Amino acid sequence: MRLAVLADIHGNLPALQAVLVELERLQPDYVILDGDLINPMPFNNDVVDIVRASDWAVVRGNHEFYLLDYGTERSPRGSDDSERWGSLHWLVKQIGPAQANYLAALPDEISLCFPGVQPIRAAHGVPGRNRVGFYQTMPPEKIIPAIEAIEERNIISAHTHVQVDRHLFKPESVDPLTDPHESHAAFEGGNAAQTSGSAPASPFPSADHQREWSRHWHLMNPGSIGLPLNGDPAAQFALMESVPDSEQPGGWKVLHQQVPYDRGPVLEAFSSAGLLEAGGVIAKLFYWELVTAEPEIINYFRWCWSNGHDPDAADIRQSFADYSDATGRDQYVDQRDPLKVAPV
Repeated sequence: MRLAVLADIHGNLPALQAVLVELERLQPDYVILDGDLINPMPFNNDVVDIVRASDWAVVRGNHEFYLLDYGTERSPRGSDDSERWGSLHWLVKQIGPAQANYLAALPDEISLCFPGVQPIRAAHGVPGRNRVGFYQTMPPEKIIPAIEAIEERNIISAHTHVQVDRHLFKPESVDPLTDPHESHAAFEGGNAAQTSGSAPASPFPSADHQREWSRHWHLMNPGSIGLPLNGDPAAQFALMESVPDSEQPGGWKVLHQQVPYDRGPVLEAFSSAGLLEAGGVIAKLFYWELVTAEPEIINYFRWCWSNGHDPDAADIRQSFADYSDATGRDQYVDQRDPLKVAPV
């Protein structure tokens, strides 16, 4: 069996359309979409219409909740500030009622139990926490506490916009909290850099060793279709193929996919749809992320925190100007912007 796993479209219709063409070629048995269909790009209604016309299994992400919670006591603190949250304010005005109602009825997580294969749990972050995210090189002791309550061995998580394929093992007989000096040795990161302790050096433990390391999880992130942050601007998703446990613990093999597409139309739509003007600094940073496929927003926030600026305060435009002057990041982005760089 072969599954296509998609995530983090973020209103990027051209990227989704490119992936749909590739899915038609690949012909997976089923499609899973792991959250963040919308925001901060301009084609949110179009993206939702495509998804709700499909037979995909779909869950909500944190950006769906930004929309659904807006104007309620659940809304993020300060979200009434049009300078800091201008992109969300633009979205609230643009989204259609049919599209919003579809998003409102989506589940926050799903369990998939296909006949004859190992079950899968999918959540945008982890169940109950849609803003938790993981990376390929993250230490196992940072990951396992967040996922160890999940019964399924195969876990689909998204949110970080980077592709991940990790096997994690934990010995049931050892409680890492009983001795803080031994806690690091009690975890094993599978495909990532090896930790200390008795874990094997090969990518997967032997069958005998797996029985000793009795807790196992296969964690994957398909990457982002609309806004990848791993340096590759291509639309990214993943295929999961069912295989014998002897080939991959947990019974699923992950094949990451990258689909190049023309980013020009979505970059142009930031201006033509009025999003760049309405969204202010944050919309500009999202535009930069689309250009560079690098984490522009968090780098800006980190610079502010280190240089006496509050990015959530009223001086966000001034702090952004200071950031651009100090780092030259605006020039870096312009040199990579398809709308500003002449084709070779």
